[in-house]
Amino acid sequence: MTDAAPSTTAKRPHLGHAALSLVTLAGGVTLAVIPAATVSIAARLFSVPEQGYLAVAVLLATFAGQLGSAIVVESRLSSAGTDRRVTFPRWFGLFAVLTALVLVFVPPNALILALGLPVMLAALEVGRGVSVAERLDRREIFASIAVGSGALAGVLAGFTGARWALVPLLAGIALATLIRCLPVPHRSSRAHPHVLGWVLADTAISGAVAPLINVVILAVLGAHNAVLFTALSTVSGLLAIPLNFMRLRLLKEHSRLDVVVSAASLCAAVAVLVALQLTGVFRCVFGEAWMSQPTLLPLLLACAWRAASLLTTLPFTALRRSGAVRLLTFLRAGVSAMTLGLAALGPWLSTATEIGGLSTVFAALLVAELASAGIYEAARRRHGSEPRRTPEQQPGSVAL
Repeated sequence: MTDAAPSTTAKRPHLGHAALSLVTLAGGVTLAVIPAATVSIAARLFSVPEQGYLAVAVLLATFAGQLGSAIVVESRLSSAGTDRRVTFPRWFGLFAVLTALVLVFVPPNALILALGLPVMLAALEVGRGVSVAERLDRREIFASIAVGSGALAGVLAGFTGARWALVPLLAGIALATLIRCLPVPHRSSRAHPHVLGWVLADTAISGAVAPLINVVILAVLGAHNAVLFTALSTVSGLLAIPLNFMRLRLLKEHSRLDVVVSAASLCAAVAVLVALQLTGVFRCVFGEAWMSQPTLLPLLLACAWRAASLLTTLPFTALRRSGAVRLLTFLRAGVSAMTLGLAALGPWLSTATEIGGLSTVFAALLVAELASAGIYEAARRRHGSEPRRTPEQQPGSVAL
């Protein structure tokens, strides 16, 4: 099951390329499944207050995954003048596996699970990012099967009230991580220090928005709404899969085919989510929190918010490829402040007027995303999209 990543100059036939892209993209569903499965199982193992704090922990763990991906994957893909190759650090993978095994043998505990989630989700995020960027398609299929099977078994066990429902989920995470730790023939490029710093700051600023919004929701609207916000964010995260796939591929090199595949997958994902909502699947999966208030409108707004990211991703990746990491960090700081300010008004508006609920939060996120797309596109046109090398940006690679 050893994959040899092809060089960036190698050209696959368009049909084969599209087929592999679709398979790898579909495997990303399993990454979005883990937070959803965790929330679903927690609804049957823990009290409502514990679920509320765990809902915030799930978003913090997703944030940790974004930081890990920024350090290991995106900083190297954004380092113009290098080979831009990435690998999965084995020490990190083994640490995540050890964390999962510890949680397997510890009785279900919301606090311990909250502490372990950031490590495991970060490993999944980094491992998938490496596989997508380097086109390690075959091993990614096996890893996705492991994660998906474990999540499904855990959710089904949770429906029966089994106290061990987290075990299959954790076992699937451990197995997928081990698969992604398998050796590769290439070595990781060195991330330029200034690029790493700016990319990490960029990710930290933008990634902190969702957990902070949920903290406000937890404080103002209570645990039920915090859990529901996490559930809606996680469910709509299905749309983030083709978007993240496209971002990683476009950071490596621009590809119209990958853009088309991702856009088509985005439309299909929206249709699937609406069908699952109308058939009552989400009520069954998420239980009491999903039934506490109407969810169709918030779900549609959440989907529109995620889909609007397509307009943001294209100029964003063009600026990253050109090496404009400092400019992007300042832009993201302003955009994140705008997003947080608009979204944080939602809970207060809902309390003051007794209308809107979480719909106001997702509507604010949609407005902020559309504004962000315009800001990034204006910056792209002004800056250009060709790589700008600095004197210190010379090719070089080291083992990670």
